Amino acid sequence: MRIAFASLALVLVAWCAPALAQKPVNPENLQIGLSTDVVYIRADFTGADLTIFGALENVDPLVARQGRYDVIVVLEGPARPVVVRRKDRILGMWINTQSETFVNVPVSYSIATTRMLQDIAEPKTFRQLSLGADSIYLQPEEQDDPVTLDEFTDALRERKKATGLWNLRAGGVQFLSQNLFRASVRLARDVPVGTHKARAFLFKNGVFIKETSAPLAIVKSGFEQSISNFSREYSFLYGVAAVLIAILIGWGGSLVFRRE
Repeated sequence: MRIAFASLALVLVAWCAPALAQKPVNPENLQIGLSTDVVYIRADFTGADLTIFGALENVDPLVARQGRYDVIVVLEGPARPVVVRRKDRILGMWINTQSETFVNVPVSYSIATTRMLQDIAEPKTFRQLSLGADSIYLQPEEQDDPVTLDEFTDALRERKKATGLWNLRAGGVQFLSQNLFRASVRLARDVPVGTHKARAFLFKNGVFIKETSAPLAIVKSGFEQSISNFSREYSFLYGVAAVLIAILIGWGGSLVFRRE
């Protein structure tokens, strides 16, 4: 009996040894690179497209051939507080009656995807990742009534979309091969200056796999930048000059439109 058990143990060890010797499969990963690290904008800037290149690592050839890898690229602008106000008609006049302040709201939020968002993953996944204009978490300064808060949150989302600062480009991410892709995100005309963050999200069969990011600087150039630098470095002189210019413009206007 002992010999039989010993023989069985040896057979199991011999059978399991190749599997134990195999190295674990590395999970998929992705890297991105921007076509430029700095975008210069002038007074006549009307918007532009930014190209972002990326590569997948350790891809599953079968999944890639089936087109079950999806990538979402986001260019997220600086975060600032935003106040949303509600106006009601009182005694024939529209008056601000309620307001809600949200903290750390991205001024701009441009998205490019391989497919429509609903075809990539479930809405619950996007809410967990705070990904997408309809799923990004907007933190209120104070916890008010949930119903009222939802109304202000929806209003903020709609206002951002209407300005074009929050935009979606479905199909803006295209695979050039099984592991190389290119994304094109839109920079709106009023894109804010400052440090932006390009973020890429990898999905496999609707499941989130990996995220990576890279910085992007958007700065003013030309005469506008000189004025901006002067206002910061010589704030007192800038204020005096602004007052003098306003006085001269007002005086000049009075001469032009003066009635005899």
